[in-house]
Amino acid sequence: MSESALPYNGIRVVEFTHMVMGPTCGMVLGDLGAEVIKVEAVGHGRHGDATRNLLGSGAGFFPMFNRNKKSLALDLQTAAGKEAVLRLIATADIVSENFKPGAMQKLGLDYASLRALNPRLVYVSHKGFLPGPYEHRTALDEVVQMMGGLAYMTGRPGDPLRAGSSVNDIMGGMFGAMGAMAALAAREKTGRGQEVQSALFENNAFLVAQHMMQFAVTGKPAAPMPARISAWGVYDIFKVKNDGQIFLAVVTDTAWRLFCNAFEFADLLTDARIASNNDRVKERGWLIPLLRDRLAVFTAAQLATIFEKHGLPFAPITRPQDLLEDPHLLSTGGLAPMRLPDGRETRTVLLPITLDGHRPGVRLSPPSLGEHNAELLSDLGYDNAEIDALTRAGD
Repeated sequence: MSESALPYNGIRVVEFTHMVMGPTCGMVLGDLGAEVIKVEAVGHGRHGDATRNLLGSGAGFFPMFNRNKKSLALDLQTAAGKEAVLRLIATADIVSENFKPGAMQKLGLDYASLRALNPRLVYVSHKGFLPGPYEHRTALDEVVQMMGGLAYMTGRPGDPLRAGSSVNDIMGGMFGAMGAMAALAAREKTGRGQEVQSALFENNAFLVAQHMMQFAVTGKPAAPMPARISAWGVYDIFKVKNDGQIFLAVVTDTAWRLFCNAFEFADLLTDARIASNNDRVKERGWLIPLLRDRLAVFTAAQLATIFEKHGLPFAPITRPQDLLEDPHLLSTGGLAPMRLPDGRETRTVLLPITLDGHRPGVRLSPPSLGEHNAELLSDLGYDNAEIDALTRAGD
Protein backbone atom coordinates (compact mmCIF):
# COMPACT_ATOMS: atom_id res chain seq x y z
CA MET A 1 0.00 0.00 0.00
CA SER A 2 1.45 3.39 -0.98
CA GLU A 3 1.98 6.00 1.71
CA SER A 4 -0.53 8.33 0.06
CA ALA A 5 -3.22 5.63 0.26
CA LEU A 6 -2.92 5.24 4.03
CA PRO A 7 -5.89 6.78 5.86
CA TYR A 8 -3.95 9.16 8.09
CA ASN A 9 -1.51 10.39 5.48
CA GLY A 10 -1.24 14.15 5.98
CA ILE A 11 -1.94 14.02 9.72
CA ARG A 12 0.94 15.25 11.89
CA VAL A 13 1.37 13.80 15.38
CA VAL A 14 3.82 15.23 17.93
CA GLU A 15 4.41 12.87 20.81
CA PHE A 16 6.07 13.30 24.18
CA THR A 17 6.11 9.65 25.22
CA HIS A 18 8.17 6.90 26.76
CA MET A 19 7.85 3.29 27.88
CA VAL A 20 4.97 1.48 26.07
CA MET A 21 1.55 3.10 26.44
CA GLY A 22 2.18 6.45 24.76
CA PRO A 23 4.52 5.06 22.11
CA THR A 24 1.90 2.46 21.15
CA CYS A 25 -0.58 5.21 20.35
CA GLY A 26 1.92 6.92 18.07
CA MET A 27 2.92 3.64 16.46
CA VAL A 28 -0.69 2.83 15.56
CA LEU A 29 -1.23 6.28 14.05
CA GLY A 30 2.13 6.09 12.29
CA ASP A 31 1.41 2.67 10.85
CA LEU A 32 -1.84 4.10 9.48
CA GLY A 33 0.02 6.85 7.66
CA ALA A 34 0.41 9.75 10.08
CA GLU A 35 3.70 11.62 10.31
CA VAL A 36 4.69 10.96 13.92
CA ILE A 37 7.40 13.15 15.45
CA LYS A 38 8.84 11.85 18.70
CA VAL A 39 10.17 14.75 20.74
CA GLU A 40 12.93 13.43 23.00
CA ALA A 41 14.27 15.50 25.87
CA VAL A 42 18.05 15.86 26.01
CA GLY A 43 20.42 17.89 28.15
CA HIS A 44 20.49 18.20 31.94
CA GLY A 45 21.18 14.48 32.27
CA ARG A 46 18.49 13.45 29.82
CA HIS A 47 19.35 11.31 26.81
CA GLY A 48 16.06 10.83 25.03
CA ASP A 49 13.58 8.04 25.64
CA ALA A 50 15.05 5.90 28.43
CA THR A 51 13.62 2.76 26.84
CA ARG A 52 16.34 3.03 24.19
CA ASN A 53 18.69 1.42 26.70
CA LEU A 54 16.55 -0.89 28.82
CA LEU A 55 17.70 -4.42 29.55
CA GLY A 56 15.79 -7.67 30.13
CA SER A 57 12.07 -7.61 29.46
CA GLY A 58 12.28 -3.96 28.41
CA ALA A 59 14.82 -4.53 25.64
CA GLY A 60 12.08 -4.84 23.02
CA PHE A 61 10.11 -1.74 24.02
CA PHE A 62 11.82 0.88 21.87
CA PRO A 63 12.20 -1.10 18.63
CA MET A 64 8.65 -2.45 18.81
CA PHE A 65 6.71 0.71 19.58
CA ASN A 66 8.71 3.44 17.84
CA ARG A 67 8.69 2.47 14.17
CA ASN A 68 7.24 4.86 11.60
CA LYS A 69 8.40 7.84 13.67
CA LYS A 70 10.87 10.68 13.37
CA SER A 71 13.05 11.75 16.29
CA LEU A 72 13.53 15.38 17.27
CA ALA A 73 15.96 15.77 20.19
CA LEU A 74 15.73 19.08 22.05
CA ASP A 75 16.58 20.56 25.42
CA LEU A 76 13.12 21.54 26.58
CA GLN A 77 14.54 23.38 29.60
CA THR A 78 15.90 26.13 27.36
CA ALA A 79 13.89 28.96 25.85
CA ALA A 80 15.15 28.07 22.37
CA GLY A 81 14.17 24.42 22.74
CA LYS A 82 10.74 25.36 24.06
CA GLU A 83 10.22 27.79 21.19
CA ALA A 84 11.10 25.09 18.64
CA VAL A 85 8.58 22.71 20.19
CA LEU A 86 5.83 25.33 20.16
CA ARG A 87 6.53 26.07 16.51
CA LEU A 88 6.21 22.37 15.80
CA ILE A 89 2.98 21.97 17.76
CA ALA A 90 1.46 24.87 15.83
CA THR A 91 1.71 22.62 12.74
CA ALA A 92 0.35 19.49 14.44
CA ASP A 93 -3.03 17.78 14.35
CA ILE A 94 -2.40 15.63 17.42
CA VAL A 95 -0.20 15.91 20.51
CA SER A 96 0.22 12.71 22.53
CA GLU A 97 1.83 12.36 25.96
CA ASN A 98 2.11 9.83 28.77
CA PHE A 99 4.06 11.53 31.53
CA LYS A 100 3.06 11.91 35.17
CA PRO A 101 0.20 14.29 35.96
CA GLY A 102 1.51 17.84 36.00
CA ALA A 103 4.68 17.17 34.01
CA MET A 104 3.40 18.69 30.77
CA GLN A 105 1.85 21.61 32.65
CA LYS A 106 5.24 22.49 34.14
CA LEU A 107 6.59 22.75 30.60
CA GLY A 108 3.63 24.79 29.44
CA LEU A 109 2.69 21.95 27.11
CA ASP A 110 -0.61 20.90 28.69
CA TYR A 111 -3.85 21.01 26.72
CA ALA A 112 -5.11 24.21 28.33
CA SER A 113 -1.95 26.02 27.21
CA LEU A 114 -1.74 24.49 23.72
CA ARG A 115 -5.34 24.85 22.60
CA ALA A 116 -4.87 28.63 22.72
CA LEU A 117 -2.00 28.17 20.26
CA ASN A 118 -3.85 25.66 18.07
CA PRO A 119 -7.66 25.40 18.60
CA ARG A 120 -7.87 22.47 16.16
CA LEU A 121 -5.42 20.43 18.20
CA VAL A 122 -6.37 16.95 19.42
CA TYR A 123 -4.52 16.31 22.68
CA VAL A 124 -4.17 12.71 23.90
CA SER A 125 -3.12 12.06 27.50
CA HIS A 126 -2.24 8.50 28.54
CA LYS A 127 -2.36 8.13 32.31
CA GLY A 128 -2.49 5.56 35.06
CA PHE A 129 -6.02 6.54 36.09
CA LEU A 130 -8.74 8.75 34.70
CA PRO A 131 -9.62 11.72 36.95
CA GLY A 132 -10.83 10.51 40.33
CA PRO A 133 -9.63 9.34 43.74
CA TYR A 134 -6.68 7.37 42.31
CA GLU A 135 -5.42 9.89 39.76
CA HIS A 136 -2.53 11.07 41.95
CA ARG A 137 -1.04 7.56 42.11
CA THR A 138 1.84 6.36 39.96
CA ALA A 139 0.70 3.40 37.89
CA LEU A 140 2.47 0.72 35.92
CA ASP A 141 1.01 -2.14 33.93
CA GLU A 142 1.74 -4.58 36.74
CA VAL A 143 0.30 -2.24 39.36
CA VAL A 144 -3.10 -2.09 37.67
CA GLN A 145 -3.05 -5.81 36.87
CA MET A 146 -2.72 -6.47 40.59
CA MET A 147 -5.34 -3.94 41.75
CA GLY A 148 -7.63 -4.54 38.79
CA GLY A 149 -8.22 -8.28 39.13
CA LEU A 150 -6.26 -9.41 36.08
CA ALA A 151 -3.35 -10.88 38.05
CA TYR A 152 -5.88 -12.64 40.30
CA MET A 153 -7.56 -14.17 37.27
CA THR A 154 -4.29 -15.17 35.58
CA GLY A 155 -2.55 -16.88 38.49
CA ARG A 156 -3.46 -19.93 40.50
CA PRO A 157 -5.58 -19.38 43.63
CA GLY A 158 -3.51 -17.49 46.18
CA ASP A 159 -0.74 -16.84 43.63
CA PRO A 160 -1.58 -13.73 41.56
CA LEU A 161 0.41 -13.56 38.33
CA ARG A 162 0.73 -10.75 35.84
CA ALA A 163 -0.10 -11.51 32.22
CA GLY A 164 2.90 -12.32 30.06
CA SER A 165 2.72 -9.13 28.00
CA SER A 166 2.26 -5.41 28.63
CA VAL A 167 -1.44 -5.80 27.91
CA ASN A 168 -2.70 -2.63 29.62
CA ASP A 169 0.07 -0.45 28.25
CA ILE A 170 -0.48 -1.72 24.72
CA MET A 171 -4.27 -1.61 24.83
CA GLY A 172 -4.25 1.72 26.65
CA GLY A 173 -2.20 3.15 23.79
CA MET A 174 -4.56 1.60 21.27
CA PHE A 175 -7.55 3.17 23.01
CA GLY A 176 -5.67 6.48 23.01
CA ALA A 177 -5.27 6.16 19.24
CA MET A 178 -8.95 5.24 18.92
CA GLY A 179 -9.87 8.33 20.90
CA ALA A 180 -7.65 10.46 18.67
CA MET A 181 -9.39 9.05 15.61
CA ALA A 182 -12.79 9.85 17.11
CA ALA A 183 -11.65 13.40 17.94
CA LEU A 184 -10.40 13.92 14.38
CA ALA A 185 -13.79 12.80 13.08
CA ALA A 186 -15.51 15.22 15.47
CA ARG A 187 -13.19 18.01 14.31
CA GLU A 188 -14.45 17.52 10.76
CA LYS A 189 -17.91 18.51 12.05
CA THR A 190 -17.02 21.19 14.60
CA GLY A 191 -13.69 22.59 13.43
CA ARG A 192 -12.38 22.25 16.99
CA GLY A 193 -10.00 19.86 18.65
CA GLN A 194 -10.43 18.32 22.08
CA GLU A 195 -8.64 16.47 24.85
CA VAL A 196 -8.69 12.66 24.86
CA GLN A 197 -7.74 10.61 27.90
CA SER A 198 -6.87 6.93 28.15
CA ALA A 199 -5.82 5.16 31.33
CA LEU A 200 -4.25 1.89 32.45
CA PHE A 201 -6.61 1.14 35.32
CA GLU A 202 -9.76 1.73 33.32
CA ASN A 203 -8.32 -0.37 30.49
CA ASN A 204 -7.68 -3.20 32.95
CA ALA A 205 -11.26 -2.95 34.25
CA PHE A 206 -12.44 -3.31 30.65
CA LEU A 207 -10.30 -6.45 30.27
CA VAL A 208 -11.81 -8.14 33.32
CA ALA A 209 -15.33 -6.86 32.72
CA GLN A 210 -16.46 -10.28 31.50
CA HIS A 211 -15.63 -11.69 34.93
CA MET A 212 -17.36 -8.77 36.64
CA MET A 213 -20.45 -9.50 34.56
CA GLN A 214 -20.13 -13.21 35.34
CA PHE A 215 -20.57 -12.30 39.00
CA ALA A 216 -23.43 -9.95 38.18
CA VAL A 217 -25.23 -12.72 36.27
CA THR A 218 -24.51 -15.71 38.51
CA GLY A 219 -23.89 -14.17 41.92
CA LYS A 220 -20.76 -16.32 42.15
CA PRO A 221 -17.20 -14.94 42.05
CA ALA A 222 -15.17 -15.87 38.99
CA ALA A 223 -12.43 -18.37 39.80
CA PRO A 224 -8.87 -17.71 38.60
CA MET A 225 -8.33 -19.14 35.14
CA PRO A 226 -6.21 -22.12 36.28
CA ALA A 227 -9.00 -23.11 38.70
CA ARG A 228 -12.01 -22.05 36.66
CA ILE A 229 -14.84 -24.31 35.66
CA SER A 230 -14.42 -24.21 31.92
CA ALA A 231 -17.41 -23.48 29.72
CA TRP A 232 -16.21 -26.30 27.48
CA GLY A 233 -15.92 -30.02 28.07
CA VAL A 234 -12.45 -30.35 26.53
CA TYR A 235 -10.31 -27.21 26.70
CA ASP A 236 -6.90 -28.13 28.07
CA ILE A 237 -3.17 -28.55 27.63
CA PHE A 238 -2.26 -32.22 27.22
CA LYS A 239 1.13 -33.74 27.97
CA VAL A 240 1.78 -36.36 25.31
CA LYS A 241 4.42 -38.68 23.89
CA ASN A 242 8.11 -37.65 24.02
CA ASP A 243 7.33 -35.01 26.68
CA GLY A 244 5.35 -32.98 24.18
CA GLN A 245 2.59 -30.54 24.99
CA ILE A 246 -0.38 -29.39 22.96
CA PHE A 247 -3.57 -27.45 23.62
CA LEU A 248 -6.72 -29.23 22.45
CA ALA A 249 -10.29 -27.97 22.37
CA VAL A 250 -13.61 -29.70 21.72
CA VAL A 251 -16.25 -27.08 22.38
CA THR A 252 -19.46 -28.16 20.59
CA ASP A 253 -21.47 -31.33 20.31
CA THR A 254 -20.68 -31.53 16.60
CA ALA A 255 -16.97 -31.22 17.41
CA TRP A 256 -17.34 -33.96 20.03
CA ARG A 257 -18.70 -36.35 17.40
CA LEU A 258 -15.85 -35.47 15.04
CA PHE A 259 -13.32 -35.96 17.83
CA CYS A 260 -14.67 -39.36 18.93
CA ASN A 261 -14.90 -40.62 15.37
CA ALA A 262 -11.40 -39.39 14.51
CA PHE A 263 -9.89 -41.33 17.43
CA GLU A 264 -12.36 -44.22 17.31
CA PHE A 265 -13.70 -43.49 20.79
CA ALA A 266 -17.07 -45.14 20.12
CA ASP A 267 -17.61 -45.85 23.81
CA LEU A 268 -17.41 -42.15 24.63
CA LEU A 269 -19.67 -41.16 21.76
CA THR A 270 -22.43 -43.42 23.06
CA ASP A 271 -21.97 -42.63 26.76
CA ALA A 272 -25.15 -40.85 27.87
CA ARG A 273 -23.32 -39.20 30.78
CA ILE A 274 -21.37 -37.00 28.35
CA ALA A 275 -23.84 -36.54 25.50
CA SER A 276 -23.81 -32.72 25.56
CA ASN A 277 -21.14 -30.10 26.20
CA ASN A 278 -22.69 -29.16 29.55
CA ASP A 279 -22.73 -32.84 30.48
CA ARG A 280 -19.03 -33.09 29.64
CA VAL A 281 -18.29 -30.02 31.75
CA LYS A 282 -19.98 -31.67 34.73
CA GLU A 283 -18.08 -34.94 34.17
CA ARG A 284 -14.65 -33.43 33.64
CA GLY A 285 -13.42 -35.00 36.88
CA TRP A 286 -13.17 -38.42 35.25
CA LEU A 287 -13.38 -37.51 31.55
CA ILE A 288 -10.24 -35.38 31.29
CA PRO A 289 -7.95 -37.91 33.07
CA LEU A 290 -9.33 -40.59 30.76
CA LEU A 291 -8.60 -38.49 27.68
CA ARG A 292 -5.13 -37.63 28.96
CA ASP A 293 -4.38 -41.32 29.25
CA ARG A 294 -5.73 -42.20 25.81
CA LEU A 295 -4.05 -39.32 24.00
CA ALA A 296 -0.66 -39.81 25.70
CA VAL A 297 0.32 -42.42 23.09
CA PHE A 298 0.36 -39.75 20.35
CA THR A 299 3.02 -37.13 19.70
CA ALA A 300 2.02 -33.48 19.62
CA ALA A 301 2.63 -33.44 15.86
CA GLN A 302 0.36 -36.45 15.31
CA LEU A 303 -2.43 -34.86 17.33
CA ALA A 304 -2.02 -31.58 15.46
CA THR A 305 -2.36 -33.40 12.14
CA ILE A 306 -5.53 -35.22 13.22
CA PHE A 307 -7.15 -32.12 14.73
CA GLU A 308 -6.33 -30.00 11.67
CA LYS A 309 -7.70 -32.66 9.32
CA HIS A 310 -11.03 -32.62 11.13
CA GLY A 311 -11.24 -28.85 11.66
CA LEU A 312 -10.84 -29.07 15.42
CA PRO A 313 -9.09 -26.30 17.41
CA PHE A 314 -5.55 -27.05 18.59
CA ALA A 315 -2.38 -25.15 19.31
CA PRO A 316 1.28 -25.99 19.79
CA ILE A 317 2.87 -24.45 22.87
CA THR A 318 5.03 -21.82 21.22
CA ARG A 319 7.67 -19.43 22.56
CA PRO A 320 7.56 -15.80 21.39
CA GLN A 321 10.91 -16.03 19.56
CA ASP A 322 9.58 -18.95 17.52
CA LEU A 323 7.06 -16.61 15.89
CA LEU A 324 9.87 -14.81 14.06
CA GLU A 325 9.99 -17.91 11.84
CA ASP A 326 6.26 -18.69 11.85
CA PRO A 327 5.29 -19.85 8.34
CA HIS A 328 1.86 -18.26 8.47
CA LEU A 329 3.13 -14.86 9.61
CA LEU A 330 5.88 -14.99 6.99
CA SER A 331 3.61 -16.00 4.14
CA THR A 332 0.85 -13.49 4.94
CA GLY A 333 3.17 -10.52 5.40
CA GLY A 334 2.54 -10.25 9.11
CA LEU A 335 6.29 -9.86 9.70
CA ALA A 336 8.12 -7.02 8.02
CA PRO A 337 11.83 -6.26 7.72
CA MET A 338 13.08 -3.50 9.97
CA ARG A 339 16.40 -2.02 11.02
CA LEU A 340 17.16 -1.87 14.74
CA PRO A 341 18.63 1.36 16.15
CA ASP A 342 22.07 -0.32 16.33
CA GLY A 343 21.93 -1.08 12.60
CA ARG A 344 21.09 -4.77 12.71
CA GLU A 345 18.28 -6.08 10.53
CA THR A 346 15.33 -8.01 11.95
CA ARG A 347 11.63 -8.59 11.41
CA THR A 348 8.82 -6.97 13.35
CA VAL A 349 5.12 -7.66 13.82
CA LEU A 350 2.69 -5.45 11.93
CA LEU A 351 -0.74 -4.27 13.01
CA PRO A 352 -3.18 -7.21 12.94
CA ILE A 353 -5.40 -5.67 10.26
CA THR A 354 -5.58 -5.37 6.50
CA LEU A 355 -6.67 -2.30 4.55
CA ASP A 356 -7.92 -3.07 1.07
CA GLY A 357 -6.12 -6.40 1.34
CA HIS A 358 -2.79 -4.93 2.47
CA ARG A 359 -1.04 -4.84 5.84
CA PRO A 360 0.12 -1.32 6.81
CA GLY A 361 3.90 -1.71 6.85
CA VAL A 362 7.13 -0.19 8.11
CA ARG A 363 8.01 3.04 6.32
CA LEU A 364 10.55 4.19 8.90
CA SER A 365 12.64 2.02 11.19
CA PRO A 366 12.90 3.15 14.84
CA PRO A 367 14.92 6.37 14.67
CA SER A 368 18.24 7.13 16.24
CA LEU A 369 18.17 9.94 18.80
CA GLY A 370 17.72 13.25 16.98
CA GLU A 371 17.93 11.58 13.58
CA HIS A 372 15.48 14.04 12.02
CA ASN A 373 16.56 17.27 13.73
CA ALA A 374 17.89 18.89 10.57
CA GLU A 375 14.90 17.94 8.41
CA LEU A 376 12.23 18.99 10.91
CA LEU A 377 13.86 22.17 12.16
CA SER A 378 14.58 23.32 8.61
CA ASP A 379 10.91 22.86 7.77
CA LEU A 380 10.09 25.08 10.76
CA GLY A 381 12.21 27.89 9.33
CA TYR A 382 15.49 27.45 11.20
CA ASP A 383 18.73 28.01 9.31
CA ASN A 384 21.76 25.72 9.54
CA ALA A 385 23.44 27.73 12.31
CA GLU A 386 20.28 27.73 14.41
CA ILE A 387 19.80 24.02 13.85
CA ASP A 388 23.38 23.34 14.96
CA ALA A 389 22.87 25.46 18.08
CA LEU A 390 19.63 23.71 19.02
CA THR A 391 21.21 20.30 18.46
CA ARG A 392 24.38 21.14 20.43
CA ALA A 393 22.30 22.42 23.35
CA GLY A 394 21.35 18.85 24.18
CA ASP A 395 24.89 17.44 24.06
